[in-house]
Amino acid sequence: MNVLSLFDGMSCGQIALQRAGIKVKNYFASEIKPHAIKVTQHNFPNTVQLGSVLDVKGIDLPKIDLLIGGSPCQDFSSANKEKLGLQGEKSGLFYEYLRLLKECKPKYFLLENVAMDNYSYQAISEMLGTYPTNINSELVSGQLRQRSYWTNIGPEYLDLFGNRYSMIPQPKNKNIKFQDILEDGYTDRLKARCLLESESRNPGSTFSSLRRYMIMGFINVIFKDKETYEKYSKMTEEEMKVNFVDGDIRKLTQTEMERLQTVPSGYTSIIKRNEAACLLGDGWTIDIISHIFSFIK
Repeated sequence: MNVLSLFDGMSCGQIALQRAGIKVKNYFASEIKPHAIKVTQHNFPNTVQLGSVLDVKGIDLPKIDLLIGGSPCQDFSSANKEKLGLQGEKSGLFYEYLRLLKECKPKYFLLENVAMDNYSYQAISEMLGTYPTNINSELVSGQLRQRSYWTNIGPEYLDLFGNRYSMIPQPKNKNIKFQDILEDGYTDRLKARCLLESESRNPGSTFSSLRRYMIMGFINVIFKDKETYEKYSKMTEEEMKVNFVDGDIRKLTQTEMERLQTVPSGYTSIIKRNEAACLLGDGWTIDIISHIFSFIK
């Protein structure tokens, strides 16, 4: 099978194909982040790197059997105040995916993205000719991560108007808790908040992180132990500020972030923690993608 992966990142697609038992003849990757390419080539040295998606032309490639990608989501994100959607500079790169889908005419395709406004959701579904399957990574990992997957792989349903809907079933719930993936320490949450690229900027062991966690519920914070969490949970904001001790909390480790994304342990070991956080936060939950790929005949 010849695979073209756009916005390839650290090549989560290759891990998922490998996990699904699908043999790959050639894997072409379009990516521009140097540290992402470094991780990919370390783990999959035969990957053919093509550079920017803007420079990729279907005519230059052999017959592509599978086109995959997760186009940039920043302009769809609820954290983005402008929410330009498909008109945004980054999320508008979806049109490059659409262009190459038309140029390559693969047998199978898969596009992943975040929850978005209804207009963008409808537009993407109409342009790709299918409505997505929506899966939360909480079923296979220790984090909450709701994503939409537009694909022609697997079972389908056509409504009275001929609209196609992906009918890939939900994966089996593995009942993995956030606490289960920790190397040490304690969390009061059943599931981690969705791992994001911003985890690379999370200061971790500072009072501001504790405040954001306890007062506003943002970010992922690991406590030294259960007693430490219970101590802060009974304090006012002012009391927390006075009594805060550096070392009572920490940020996620590189290994824990790999576990949340069901990435093989040590896959990102060639780069530093914050670089890995950037890639893992932008990446795919491998067990969800391999579940989808398992329906390829």
